[in-house]
Amino acid sequence: MDILSLLGILVGIVAIIGGNAMEGGHISGLANAPAAVIVIGGTFGAAMLQTPMPTFRHAFSVLRWVVFPPVINMRDNIGKVINWSMTARKEGLLGLEAITEEESDPFARKGLQLLVDGGEPEAIRSILEVELITQEDRDLHAAKVFEAMGGYSPTIGIIGAVMGLIHVMGNLADPSKLGAGIATAFVATIYGVGLANLLFLPIAAKLKTTIKANSSQREMIIEGLIAIADGENPRTIELKLEGYVS
Repeated sequence: MDILSLLGILVGIVAIIGGNAMEGGHISGLANAPAAVIVIGGTFGAAMLQTPMPTFRHAFSVLRWVVFPPVINMRDNIGKVINWSMTARKEGLLGLEAITEEESDPFARKGLQLLVDGGEPEAIRSILEVELITQEDRDLHAAKVFEAMGGYSPTIGIIGAVMGLIHVMGNLADPSKLGAGIATAFVATIYGVGLANLLFLPIAAKLKTTIKANSSQREMIIEGLIAIADGENPRTIELKLEGYVS
């Protein structure tokens, strides 16, 4: 679990509500259902309009990575690659067959299977790089859904503010209705800017960081597998892969 993500959300919300309380405001003053409907509904509607359905679904399937990111441990994976290298050196590439069946990572398992099948190094690299690039592109498009929401949200907030002011101007003769309209106007702006800068844009940035780290881990696995296919010494492979740790 990524505690920093949860802590960041909590600190952001507490800072806004706490600052509002310090100025003498009340939480109830920030609660406005019409403003929430306008901003949240409008933002999701705009994002849905620009995004293909598979990408939109994938965006919410990777959303869990903000709090529960995939396990990325370069040192452990370097250790695995060195173990594969030593096995291949002692028993030949066919000795990796048992390891292939036990490997939990589909990407690594595919690479090992290509090794066991006697694939040429460049062919192995080509096949794995296509999969890496395709998956990275798919994940980045999912992250951009939240980035787009961060762009739409403040603008939809302004639309909500204008709608609230229109409501106010239409009821100038009835002072009892002015308060609700003005509240919707200002709260809609807060919702739009707040959602963009406290949730949508940080979520997009966090996902992109996780995606890049995952791709880097896969690049390291590719380099390790190619080195094994070329028959390099395990120690040489380890020194080569150490560069990914930093």
